[in-house]
Amino acid sequence: MDHRKYNIYFHTHTISGIFIAALLYVIFFAGSFSFFKDDISAWQKGKSAVARKVKPEYNYLLDSLSEHYNLRGRNFDFYIKRQGNGTYVNLSTSQDTTISTPKPKPEGKRRGRGRGDDGDSAYFLYNFTDKKPASYAEGYDMGEFLYRLHFLAQLNQIPIHIGTPFGYLLAGIVAFLFLFALITGLLLHWDKIKSNFFVFRPWSKWKTVWTDMHTALGVIGFPFQLLFAVTGVILIVNFVLLAPFSDLVYKGDIDKLYEDLQYNRTTKVDYTYKPMQASFDMDALVGKWQNEWKNSKLSGIYIRNYGDESMQVMMEAKPDPRENFAGSGYVKIDVGNGKTLELKSPDKDVSYIDKVKSLVYHLHFGDFGGRPLRIIFFVLGLMGCVVIISGIMIWLVARDKVSTPGYKRKFNFWASNVFLAACLSMLPVTAFTFIMVKALSRVDQSVIYNVYFYSWLALGIYFIIRKDLPLMNRQTLLLSAVLCLGVPIANGVSTGLWMWKTVQEGALDIFFIDVLFLLLSAACAFAYLKISVQAKPFKVMTFSAR
Repeated sequence: MDHRKYNIYFHTHTISGIFIAALLYVIFFAGSFSFFKDDISAWQKGKSAVARKVKPEYNYLLDSLSEHYNLRGRNFDFYIKRQGNGTYVNLSTSQDTTISTPKPKPEGKRRGRGRGDDGDSAYFLYNFTDKKPASYAEGYDMGEFLYRLHFLAQLNQIPIHIGTPFGYLLAGIVAFLFLFALITGLLLHWDKIKSNFFVFRPWSKWKTVWTDMHTALGVIGFPFQLLFAVTGVILIVNFVLLAPFSDLVYKGDIDKLYEDLQYNRTTKVDYTYKPMQASFDMDALVGKWQNEWKNSKLSGIYIRNYGDESMQVMMEAKPDPRENFAGSGYVKIDVGNGKTLELKSPDKDVSYIDKVKSLVYHLHFGDFGGRPLRIIFFVLGLMGCVVIISGIMIWLVARDKVSTPGYKRKFNFWASNVFLAACLSMLPVTAFTFIMVKALSRVDQSVIYNVYFYSWLALGIYFIIRKDLPLMNRQTLLLSAVLCLGVPIANGVSTGLWMWKTVQEGALDIFFIDVLFLLLSAACAFAYLKISVQAKPFKVMTFSAR
């Protein structure tokens, strides 16, 4: 490679990497834990979705709703959780204008969605296990928190009016720049990719150590990182990619575009103001189609014009990826006469759109190979975090030279100090929050936010003030070892679900989270002992940049 191309690739790779370093670390770290979202939710609630399979009772749910709402003329959207033990319920206002003032609703069990001035709509989480509703904030858990953190959804609350949620936009930009950094990094090391891959010199100077680590781990994780960069860009910024087609092909009709792409299959049904004469058994209807699609799971149920002669029910299903990697199905039924209006089998009628969407979704979420594949993705995700840290250190050490002006060296150190403080403190803060959700008597969305973000801020500021990167590394490893060990202990003390008990009961999802944090604790303790015994002087930036 000629010198000019090398310089172009080197500087573009470095600049794009530094710009996104801290945010990319957050995305990779939170995303790695998100592979176990359902397991984390079961661990926090102390209710295993593996040990006890629950059969959803929709008739009971509708009867319960009728005690607090007049259901006639309403639309229902049931977004079923992947484990099938709960559903998000979106209840619209009634289309029947003859209905008088609505019945009072239970306090704290609804969240208005702005569908009517009377606030008669509702959105909540319903658990089929204990048959209790909860608002979104009340049902919020660490699994949901880490999942949403991995695409920066919490930043959507920042009041920046740019036409799209700020967090999603920022995550999309980071994913795009990450893709750019990956490609330029590969081109940068292309000529020596084989020779450099087998070289690791842990006793050389620090820049060499970080460079060898960055190159080797970057090459090992490159396919995984490229996969997540591409699928992340598609999932996050698809609205940017779709917008031109809505203008050129669909004449600005974005609803029609999303309908053709199978993002929105529900259509408006005219209300007749005539009561439905036929009886309606929701459980029987769901059971019939669940038996029809034995290798698929229902993902959504949509009821239109409840109790009216025009009432329709539509059900969506997705095949088990271990049985059929691509596909989606739905059925639309006219409840009044029992006729099937539309039907698409999730196992047989596989379209090109199904294949593309399923490919992107399954590759990004790693849900097609069971827990072993998610463990591999988890390890590769944390490996990406190490690549980011080593990249920051390469950038810092390479610029800590006597010939570099003092103000530049100071800026470089402070930039790295802030980046590393934010990144390295994530693991102890995450373990601390896991402990607190077991220790506190009441846990909801605001509690998780306060515990996680305030402890993250406090620990980050502490490390920034200390201005000592080796100290930061040692203390985060020690804190992580202690706090990760405290996670299974907190679970056992608060709920009595010690690891030996969860194994006996078959609650493998809860058992897995305890074991995961035990292994993380052991790994951090091992690393701490190694760097404490064998650490060599780290003279750059701790002295020169102060």
